[in-house]
Amino acid sequence: MSDTSRSKSRARPARRRAPEADPAGLTVRRTATTILTQVVERKSPLDAQLDPHHGNPHLAKLDPRDRSLVRAILGQALRRRGEIDSALGEMLDRPLPPGSALLSAILHVAAAQFLFLDIPDHAAVNLAVAQAGADKRTGRARGLVNGVLRRMVRERERLLSRPDSLRLNTPAWLYERWRATYGAAAADAIAAEHLKTPSLDISVKAEPALWAERLGGTVLSTGSIRLAETQRVSELPGYEEGEWWVQDAAAALPARLFGDVAGKRAADLCAAPGGKTAALAAAGADVTAVDVSKGRLQRLAENLARINLEAHIVCSDILKWQPDTTFDAVLLDAPCTATGTIRRHPDIPWTKQVEDIAALATLQARLLAQAARLVKPGGVLIFSTCSLEPEEGESQIAPFLARHPDFAIDPIVAGEISGLSEPITADGCLRTLPFHRFGSAAEAQGVDGFFAARLRRARGNERALPTS
Repeated sequence: MSDTSRSKSRARPARRRAPEADPAGLTVRRTATTILTQVVERKSPLDAQLDPHHGNPHLAKLDPRDRSLVRAILGQALRRRGEIDSALGEMLDRPLPPGSALLSAILHVAAAQFLFLDIPDHAAVNLAVAQAGADKRTGRARGLVNGVLRRMVRERERLLSRPDSLRLNTPAWLYERWRATYGAAAADAIAAEHLKTPSLDISVKAEPALWAERLGGTVLSTGSIRLAETQRVSELPGYEEGEWWVQDAAAALPARLFGDVAGKRAADLCAAPGGKTAALAAAGADVTAVDVSKGRLQRLAENLARINLEAHIVCSDILKWQPDTTFDAVLLDAPCTATGTIRRHPDIPWTKQVEDIAALATLQARLLAQAARLVKPGGVLIFSTCSLEPEEGESQIAPFLARHPDFAIDPIVAGEISGLSEPITADGCLRTLPFHRFGSAAEAQGVDGFFAARLRRARGNERALPTS
C-alpha cells in the first residue's frame, strides 16, 4: 500500500456509534421523577402538572397507558411519602446532601413501585439505576441507588409492617391539628382513608339508578353514583351525551342545601371548575358563575357545553364584583387549603403549610362579607370549604353572624341529605369527614371532607333570630 493510500486510510473519519436507546420504561420513570420534584420542591399542584393541555410537556408525549402508569406511581409516591422517606432514612448511612432533590425523587419513585405497586423489583431498581447513571447530576450516586433500593427490596416485609405508617404519611403539624379538633381515633381514621385510592363519583342530571346500571356503579344514599374503580372518564357511557359530570359525593351536597331553586336567581362564587354550577343549572336555577381565573372559567364553559347546561359566566374578582341585582341563592365555595380532598389530591400535605391556613381564613372572611351583600332579603347564602381545618369552616360562622345580624343559621336536617345524621353538627351545619360513608358497607370508600353552613337573610326589616 502506498504512503498516499495509508494517509487516506488514516484520515478516514471513524464511524460514529449510534446512541444507545433508553431502556423500555425509562421515559415513564423520568417523567414521574420530574413531576414529583416539581410538586415537592417547587410546591406545584399535582393537578397542574397532570393537566393534559397545560401540564408537564413530557407527560403529554406519552401514550395513554404510560400516562396512567405515571399517575399511579405519583399517587403512591405522594400518599406514602412519609413512609418511603423513613425507610430510605434507615437504608442510608447519612442523609442525602443539600441539592439532592433529583436523587431523592429517583429513590422515591422506585420505592413506590416495588413497595406499593404491582411492579417487579428488578424493573423498578434497574430503571432507577439507569436513570441515575444517565444524568450528570446523579451519575456518581449510581452505586448508592442500587445498594439502597436492593436493601429495601430485601427488607420489604419489615418496612411494610410498621405500626406507625398512618402518622408517617401525614405531616406532624397536620396530624396534630386533626387530633386536637376531632380526637386521636378520628385523626387516625382520616389518615387511613388518605392511603386509599379513591373511587370515581359522578352526579347525574336524572335517573341515577338507570345510569348506575349502565356504568356498573352504585347509587349512594345521597344520589351520587360511585364507580368501584377509577376509569377513563371520556370513554364511559353518557359522557359524550352530557348526562353526568364528575363530582365527589360530599362536594355535591352544598348546592342541594338550597332546596328547590327552579326559576330562582343563583350566584356561584369561585365557581370553577363548575360542578356546583352544573348542579344548580340542572335544578332549574338561573345561574351566574363567577371566578377570577379565565383559564378555569374556560374549563367551566367547556364542561357546561358538554352537559348541555347554561350559565352566565363572569370573570371577576369577587371582592370587586358589583352586579346590578341581588340573588335568591348565593353559593360561596371559598378558596382553602383543601385538606379535606387529600384522598384525591395526595400532594396537598406536601405543598401546603400551616401558615396557609391563617392567610386563607382571612380571605374567606372577606369573601363571606362580600357574598352577604349579594343575597336578597329572605335569600340564602351557603358558605362551604373543602378543608378539615376549623378556621376555614366552623370558626368563620360566629364572627360573620356578629357582623351581620340580619343573617342567621338555617339548620340543616338529616332528611335533606338522605337521612344522614353523622355529618350534621350541633348547630345545624354540615361537616363531612373522609371516613364518613354515604352508603352500605359495600361502598367501602369515604368522601371528601367538607364544611357547609346555610345562612338565611331576614326578610325586609326583620331581624334575624338569635341562634344557639
